[in-house]
Amino acid sequence: MQQTRTFTDKVLLVLKGLAMGAANKVPGVSGGVVAFVAGFYEEFIYSLQKINYKAFILLINGRFRSLYHYTNGRFLGLLILGMLISYFSVSKLLDYLILQYELYVWAAFFGMIVGSIYYISKDFDEWSKRSLVFVLLGIMAGVAISFLEPAKQNDNLWFVFFCGMVGVSGMTLPGLSGSFILILLGNYVLLLVDSVNALYDTMADLVVLDFSFMNNPDRIRLLKVILVFGAGSLAGLVTLSHFLGFVLKHYKKDTFAAIIGFITGSLGVVWPWKEKIFKLSANGEMILDSEGNQIIDYYDRYFPTFNSAENWLAIFFIFIGIIIVLGLAWYEKKNQKTAKR
Repeated sequence: MQQTRTFTDKVLLVLKGLAMGAANKVPGVSGGVVAFVAGFYEEFIYSLQKINYKAFILLINGRFRSLYHYTNGRFLGLLILGMLISYFSVSKLLDYLILQYELYVWAAFFGMIVGSIYYISKDFDEWSKRSLVFVLLGIMAGVAISFLEPAKQNDNLWFVFFCGMVGVSGMTLPGLSGSFILILLGNYVLLLVDSVNALYDTMADLVVLDFSFMNNPDRIRLLKVILVFGAGSLAGLVTLSHFLGFVLKHYKKDTFAAIIGFITGSLGVVWPWKEKIFKLSANGEMILDSEGNQIIDYYDRYFPTFNSAENWLAIFFIFIGIIIVLGLAWYEKKNQKTAKR
């Protein structure tokens, strides 16, 4: 049964979706962490579980109102609206900020993940040996993934569909960055930059009734790619939500412990102090993407010295990130207490 939501609740849900979408766009950051800290992770997973055979029967029978209530449509719709807005607004702002103020952006994200670890773990009751084992396994998995070597770009539609299924994991698995997984699979630029820009340009053309893109084979290819990627993402969301719904129901404490470990292990991906090592061809020349940008091969992480104002400012942004997460978590708890009265 759907909760009664005020106008403020609806706006907040859109903003949460916006935050999830922005987080999923950034390599190393997980939208699932946003859902976890903001207190709607379980509702999100259980709502996605409702996209099942019964929902399909309601759809083909034209029982749209029943389908809307059965799938918690208002909740999912507002979240998805926020995510869509994010991909064409906040994510572009993030692209700019990372380009111009990379160290400070990574520092803020690092602080937000540290704040998330503290927030999630402080309410974890009864730390047992079993829980600590799952935390350790989560840390090992997070660290292992962060040191994998990226593959080459591949626009085969079956592989793109697979990328969609795997890449959407950042929304459902806190600590696992979908964008970082796409980097490892070699398709980050293709799926989250080139194809999104192609969709944006196509929508702009349609608004002014310009159909010339139909004769552009590159644009058509990218539109096919994003369509298949979207289908794979939807399939991944539904599949993963059923699995996570099962483990949350039967192994909730173990799942939360593994999530805490996984988020901790993922800290290495967003470590602020790192140097870009770019890909080179066999003859030593820089390899460029479709927009003429150098392609990053890997990051060489290092520990900073504290003899520069830049590094001290980065540490300041780490604390800003921690404060943002804990402040949002406090505000969410306050709202929940008010709603219960």
